[in-house]
Amino acid sequence: MLKAVFVDYTGTIVKEEGPDIQEVISRTYRNSDIESPQAMVSYWWKLLNEYEEKSCGSSYISEDDIVDELLDICEKELHLKEDLEELHAAFQRFWMYAPAYEDVREFFENCPLPIYIISNNAGKYIEESMRDKGLCPAGIISSDVARAYKPHRAVFEKALEVSGCRADEVLHIGDSISSDVEGARAAGIRPVLIDRDGIKAAEGALTVKSLPEVLALLDGESSEDNQIK
Repeated sequence: MLKAVFVDYTGTIVKEEGPDIQEVISRTYRNSDIESPQAMVSYWWKLLNEYEEKSCGSSYISEDDIVDELLDICEKELHLKEDLEELHAAFQRFWMYAPAYEDVREFFENCPLPIYIISNNAGKYIEESMRDKGLCPAGIISSDVARAYKPHRAVFEKALEVSGCRADEVLHIGDSISSDVEGARAAGIRPVLIDRDGIKAAEGALTVKSLPEVLALLDGESSEDNQIK
């Protein structure tokens, strides 16, 4: 019987867009040697993924510290000429105030199970985001709590610990095949891929186009005789 739902934050609850992240992309492109805004985004995500992958346990580096290090790299490698403190502040605003997807409130208000947010961002930013959007998750499992970043299984194991659930008693909803689907699966958790644009495919994972689609699947989960197959 399912007892809780784990949900990714960026790309699942909030959009990867908004004025603050657009400001970062625009300013770093205009004031560096990189050839296009798209190249800047690719460059940044490649570095971010590398840092998050090696940051775990005693080697954990906070997302804020990673941003500082990545901005320093941009300054050295791309000759970025910018106010790095202002750019960092824009990242923080993005983590807190990125717009929510239109289907999120319906999901939170009608989900029959406790919702736990799992994110690579720090808990304080997600807490402010939840206050800003009037949402009330049962708990937040952030990188600074798990001392690791998805898809590391330590993040999902910490979520199980916090929720008090076994791996077979939860499902995890996320938009990333590598971080969410493969990360959850490695921890023995059933993955659900949310693909609002209909362009992704994850073998063996249930795929939905909206969060309310998951609600229909949860309707029969109040007894042990009804399991999502």
